[in-house]
Amino acid sequence: MKLRPGLLCFALIGSMASAQDVRTGVLGLFHPSELTVSSTTGGAVILRADEQSLTLDTSTGLSRASIRAHEAGLVVRCGTQSLNAHKVTLASRGGGPADFMLSVPGKITRRYRGRLEVSNVSGELIPVVSMDLETAVASVVAAETIPGEPIEALKAQAVAGRSYFVSGKGRHKDFDFCDTTHCQFLRSPPPPQSAAFKAAVATQGLVLAFESHVFAAMYTRSCSGRTRTPVEAGLPPGNYSYYSVECHYCRQHPVRWQSRISAQANSLRPSNEPSRLEIDRKLGWNTVPSNDFTIKRDGGQVVLEGVGQGHGIGLCQAGAKAMAEHGANFRQILVYYYPNAELTSLSR
Repeated sequence: MKLRPGLLCFALIGSMASAQDVRTGVLGLFHPSELTVSSTTGGAVILRADEQSLTLDTSTGLSRASIRAHEAGLVVRCGTQSLNAHKVTLASRGGGPADFMLSVPGKITRRYRGRLEVSNVSGELIPVVSMDLETAVASVVAAETIPGEPIEALKAQAVAGRSYFVSGKGRHKDFDFCDTTHCQFLRSPPPPQSAAFKAAVATQGLVLAFESHVFAAMYTRSCSGRTRTPVEAGLPPGNYSYYSVECHYCRQHPVRWQSRISAQANSLRPSNEPSRLEIDRKLGWNTVPSNDFTIKRDGGQVVLEGVGQGHGIGLCQAGAKAMAEHGANFRQILVYYYPNAELTSLSR
């Protein structure tokens, strides 16, 4: 099979990187009961429904299949064929990673590079993409950052994201990570010419460790001028002793926000990440952007006025961008936001 240049680059990264795969539940925010999977111009992919298989290939005209939840199982339809199964998988002809498109009909379509598993859990389809570590890191860097960020800030993000993948597994019952801010944003893999891809390649295999153990490095969009420790945010301390670090950029350029919510937010309190997440799950993920806010009552509503974006723990992405623009390299950025942490290689 002939690979496009971009796919070849990802294949090479995967072969050079750690053998660890990252299992991520995708598109879960849509709670799908139906999915569409299709091959791309990169070549054929093999869809297996239990012991039966279908070949999806753009050159044959049969490049797309639908997967629906049916009772406790799945129904797969491709052209005139219909298959029943308990689990559906998709991979390359040799069983390795494949390039494919996955859609929730009428809502969203994303491209992935990896192996796909789909199961039915209580009538909801659970799609899980397994991809090699470095492909996942490049995808996270592309999703978590904005165009034009300095390459050294992107490298710092790549190391933090890789550390999180290596040490933070098991956050969900049916897979290790989700593709939302609960874990890490993960979207389509970026092209080889992109800065996100280059940042992943340049830092390949590098992770953060504390007392010789890799830790799941946390990071935030914008702190309020000082990063927090997990304990300050109402979270367990974890296996790395986070420190509160002065962030000069956010101190001088704070991100201010205001939000009005109903009185059902009585349980909400500042500096408490669990209560913030509880409200965001109910009312939307941008309802309470950070943990640094004041609360005022206005009739039947609660008025929140705050500073920052995210939980405020670990690497501050806004601060890292500013440091890189002033000449700091990714190692200096990481040492600043993760004091006493060691930058090490997975190969060690």
